[in-house]
This record gives sequence, structure tokens and C-alpha cells, in this order.
Amino acid sequence: MGPWLLAVESATAIVSVALMRGGDCVASRRGDPARPAAETLLPSIQALLEEAEVRVADLDAYAVSIGPGSFTSLRIGLATVKGLAFGSDRPAVAVPTLAVLAASAPPGEGLPVPMLDARRGEVYAAAYAADASTPDPRLPLGVYGPEALEAALPPQCRLLGEGAAVCGAALREALGEGVTLLPELAPRAECLGALGMAALERGQGTDPALLAPWYLRRAQAEVLRTGEAWEAPPANAPQARR
Repeated sequence: MGPWLLAVESATAIVSVALMRGGDCVASRRGDPARPAAETLLPSIQALLEEAEVRVADLDAYAVSIGPGSFTSLRIGLATVKGLAFGSDRPAVAVPTLAVLAASAPPGEGLPVPMLDARRGEVYAAAYAADASTPDPRLPLGVYGPEALEAALPPQCRLLGEGAAVCGAALREALGEGVTLLPELAPRAECLGALGMAALERGQGTDPALLAPWYLRRAQAEVLRTGEAWEAPPANAPQARR
């Protein structure tokens, strides 16, 4: 049947969790976007495990979305996984949130380009292969404005997630009707779980205690304190374009 894996997606307002067995999603739950992750995440996990009649001790691994995304929600998701795994030898897999968002897209034509709102008229964005397993070199994960995206993207692409509402209209006007906008799409824990399982099979699990969020852009208070606007990726995250 394969190992049990708990996937925790908390990078955006729509928190979700999923329980995987091998390559199959046994059960999943989505939180109320009107309520913060601190209120919904643990109850969702508890309900999920009870539904599947699985104990925390039965879990073999974890997968967690590491960002970019909401500073607070990402910390809550990582802290929850670390707490559940504490004292065990169960590995965890860190998956970039934009990869999860790309994997959450329905089938369609065009290059998948997941986007999250980075404020200031910019987006966190990347491009991925159709199965979301491989980053596309045309658009490495980074922070982009509309002009940079226009220069990098092909005429046929799908803009996925909340960031499509930030610059999607401008890109469609510049690139043409081959640009598809899916601004309501959110990353789904079951897709995170599938990516996590594949990473585990490649030997990419790590000690949960070593997990760290990847905000990419530092909070303004950190910029003032350090003088650095960009955050170096954790050891388990891919390199990014700034």
C-alpha cells in the first residue's frame, strides 16, 4: 500500500491538509479562508486523521509547503509539522509553494505559470513543466513585475493563482488571447502530497527540525534591520531569481 504521508499546505489564505497512502490521496480537508491558519490547521489535521482512522504515530512522512506565501501562515504550517514529528525519525519534504500551485491546475494548453501576490505591483512567479515536476528555465522562481513577465513568457501560457489578478490583464493585452487567467486557483494539499511522495522516492526527505520557510522577499522590518531585501533559499529549496 505504501507509506502514510501527511501534507500541510498553509502558504495562502486557503489552508488545506491531505493524507496520502503511497500515490493515492485517502482524504483531504480545506480550511475556512475567513479564519486564520492558527485556528483551522490543527483541527483540520485531527479531523482528517480521525476520518481515516490513522494515528500520528502511524505516519511515515510529512510534506509541507515552504513558500513563498503568507509569513504567518507559513510559520504555523512548519511549526505544526515539526511538532507532530518531534521525537520521531519520520522524514519531511519541503516543496516550493509555486510548484504545488502549478500541480493544482486543471489540464489545459499553455505553459503553467503559478503566481502569488508579492505586493507593490509585483508577483512571486515561476514556470513549470506540464506535470509541475520540473522548473522551466524561461522563468526561474522569483519576484517579477509585468514588464519582466512580458519579456519572458510565450504567447500561450496559463497564469495560475492570486497573482494572475495583479498582472494578468496587462499580460493578456501584451501577449494576446493565448494567455489564460485562473486567479481563483489555490495550492491544494493533495497535490503537495503527490509531489512530496515523489520527492521521498528520490531520497529528498530531511529532518523536520531543519525545515525553514522561504519567504524570498524579506519583511520590511528585516530589510531595515539587515539592509538585505532578499532572503537566501534554505538548503532544501531551489535557487531563485531576484
